[in-house]
Amino acid sequence: MPPTITATDHPLEKLTGDAVVVAVGKGPDGPLPTPGAEAVDRLLGGRLLPALADLGARGAEDEVTRMPSFGQGPFPVVAVAGLGAPDAAGAYRPEAVRRAAGAASRALGGRRSVVSLLAAVGGTPDSARLHAVGEGALLGAYEFTAYKSDLPANRPAPPSEFTIVVPDAGAAEEALRRVRAVADAVALVRDLVNTPPNDLFPAELAARGAAAGEKAGLAAEILDEDALVAGGYGGILAVGQGSTRKPRLLRLAYSGPGARKKVALVGKGITFDSGGLSIKPALKMEDMKSDMAGAAAVIATVCLVAQLRLPVDVVATVPIAENLPSGTAYRPADVVTFRNGKKAEITNTDAEGRVVLADAISRAAEDEPDFLLETSTLTGAQLVALGTRTAGVMGTDDLRDAVIAASERSGEGMWPMPLPAELRRGLESPIADFVNSNADRMGGMLVGGHFLAEFVPDGLPWAHIDIAGPSYNTGAPWGYTPKGGTGVPVRTLLATIEALIA
Repeated sequence: MPPTITATDHPLEKLTGDAVVVAVGKGPDGPLPTPGAEAVDRLLGGRLLPALADLGARGAEDEVTRMPSFGQGPFPVVAVAGLGAPDAAGAYRPEAVRRAAGAASRALGGRRSVVSLLAAVGGTPDSARLHAVGEGALLGAYEFTAYKSDLPANRPAPPSEFTIVVPDAGAAEEALRRVRAVADAVALVRDLVNTPPNDLFPAELAARGAAAGEKAGLAAEILDEDALVAGGYGGILAVGQGSTRKPRLLRLAYSGPGARKKVALVGKGITFDSGGLSIKPALKMEDMKSDMAGAAAVIATVCLVAQLRLPVDVVATVPIAENLPSGTAYRPADVVTFRNGKKAEITNTDAEGRVVLADAISRAAEDEPDFLLETSTLTGAQLVALGTRTAGVMGTDDLRDAVIAASERSGEGMWPMPLPAELRRGLESPIADFVNSNADRMGGMLVGGHFLAEFVPDGLPWAHIDIAGPSYNTGAPWGYTPKGGTGVPVRTLLATIEALIA
């Protein structure tokens, strides 16, 4: 069962829990107290802040210091989460609070119920801070145990109950309902990404996506290989032909009350990417189960939009395939014909994401949306350029910048990238309209964006979010981000859609 989250305006001394969470900032001479930390310090007879100094706490990001209350409060454990340094005005970004809440959740394994005073950071909590506390707490408590056998009953499981202390509990209820919906959507993405590819093959991902959509009240459609042939989806069929587990196209449609805008979502769904005949190195190939993170994100996003009943029409188009080498696999030198009639010479079967996305973007554009948002684990070049935590965003300037602004509000790191005209020349083919991968690897993330742009109709605002690094954490957990699937960029997609219809 997912954790629960509620708000209370009762005095701290009237509350009970297995732990209480407070925050401190990082100052030049040691931790900087916040109102929540000061309240617990008073309750403990002035012992908290001196104890932090004795323990060497600095208030740095991702630092959590746990200490006993020695019976001085209605909770046995105090967890003090670091916020990092404040800005020049002495304030802390909502993302710093979100990460602190997540780090505290990760550090409190074995503590079932947690009382959080993080909403008091910076004084009276605003909506953004309350969302940050709630999202961080719930996302930090995520774990994937579907394939763990014989879990001991006394294991240090993440907290399952969170109580957020606020001035007015009634006023916080609506915000926490949204927090719960967002956390559930992110957890759905994480679950799908973490599922092994022998269990999450194309037909299964399509079925799970359709089931999630139907539960949210969406219209769902799945195209099998025969329907893909009839529909002219040459890119999806080419990538999927090397596997015995055939490709699919999933469509999920939401019609919002009073909608005046229509948004198309597209997400890459490669359930496992070996590279095909242009095979990848064996080292870390197991991470390629995450190559469907974009698909999972758009599935979860359209379900989330429906749950929140936003006044917008949203259609998600999700191409799904498994890219394997075999006697039937597509080859370098093949020419693929896409749904919109354009043709590409295949020069690298490992540049398969753009090949399936070409068909999906073409189909999505037929609905005549007002905006098109696409996300995919498209290029290793994204990691080279921006690292593991920052996605690259390309497309038409206004929508690209709207996505960047939404990412800043949601806390998902993104950076605007250009589409220099000279890089388009790298896609020229002597026998087809273009190649799918240029021989010169320079600017590979941007060249991938140029390829996708070929399938976007003139005049349609669009944005491509390359999440090759941020969607799957291969390192240690940090903040509210676990190892494995992260759920990026669901929160940014939601924030973008909300901005477009505001």
